[in-house]
Amino acid sequence: MIIVMEPGASEEAIARVEAKIRENGLDVHISRGTERTLIGAVGDERKLEPEAFETLPGVERSLHILKPYKLVAREWHHASTVIDVGGVIVGGRELQVIAGPCSVETEPQMRESAAAVASAGARMMRGGAFKPRTSPYAFQGKGVEGLDMLKKAAAPHGLPIVTELMDVRMLDTFLDRGVDVIQIGARNMQNFDLLKELGRVNVPVILKRGLSATINEWLMAAEYIAAGGNHKIIFCERGVRTFETAYRNVLDVTAVPVLKRETHLPVIVDPSHAGGKAWMVPALSCAAVAAGADGLLIEVHPSPVDAWCDADQALSPSEFTMLMQTLSQISMAVGRTLPIPDMMRQAKSA
Repeated sequence: MIIVMEPGASEEAIARVEAKIRENGLDVHISRGTERTLIGAVGDERKLEPEAFETLPGVERSLHILKPYKLVAREWHHASTVIDVGGVIVGGRELQVIAGPCSVETEPQMRESAAAVASAGARMMRGGAFKPRTSPYAFQGKGVEGLDMLKKAAAPHGLPIVTELMDVRMLDTFLDRGVDVIQIGARNMQNFDLLKELGRVNVPVILKRGLSATINEWLMAAEYIAAGGNHKIIFCERGVRTFETAYRNVLDVTAVPVLKRETHLPVIVDPSHAGGKAWMVPALSCAAVAAGADGLLIEVHPSPVDAWCDADQALSPSEFTMLMQTLSQISMAVGRTLPIPDMMRQAKSA
């Protein structure tokens, strides 16, 4: 059972609810979010009736949730959650595109990348400062220097930044450097110690699906973050590993409507890592938007052939601009919007 406290509920009211749960022989889990406190009754919740709590001071509502994931389930939060990232709304009617290079390489590369993605209509910028690579001899990223380069390049265009956190020891550095969205990669989806720490911060988290993770495992990983009090979670489908070798990963488009049914949290798609080839990215992006994704995470490099990491899957600025124009039409067809600069200029002049 989940008991949702009213915004600003007193500690006395929270303690009263906790005591009532313990009186019935159940354990208590308290999740303190930025807006409200959620209290979970852990154990045989059939002993409890929601009505017994809804009359207590400070209680907004209470309900039974039968799924193993509680806080991320749509059962207790029927309305879709929207997440505000520096004024960019993820999960609303407007489709959001996060774009930029796979890795932060040089300052000129980052300046060109930021200008390109902003001019095409992307509202956030991605860039890897710390790179998880299959080979220990491959480029591992610029580290803290890369964080500074990413922030510096994005700032003139007003783009919030998205970058991957691999090590819990770097979390404070990410916070000090003003990272707007922390990305957790596929290899760390079940790094539970890392997820617990992310639950204690007030920063949005993009949680990528593990290479072979089931939907249930993915949702439970998100529950670790939510249980710590951070409910600003964005799911990212990036393809799963199968027997197929014709492309890098299999984009599980089915996961998008399934997640939209199971959770109230936003869902985005990474078509670049799914296909592994630039020519696949437009088709996969269109499929994701048509399936109901709230956004896309796309790799864009000013000169893909010279990219230090994942060169085959990066779009050039001109390719990305064309894709954004196509996506704006598809988004309208499915009842979403994707304002791109040319469209916005035409609207202002009309």
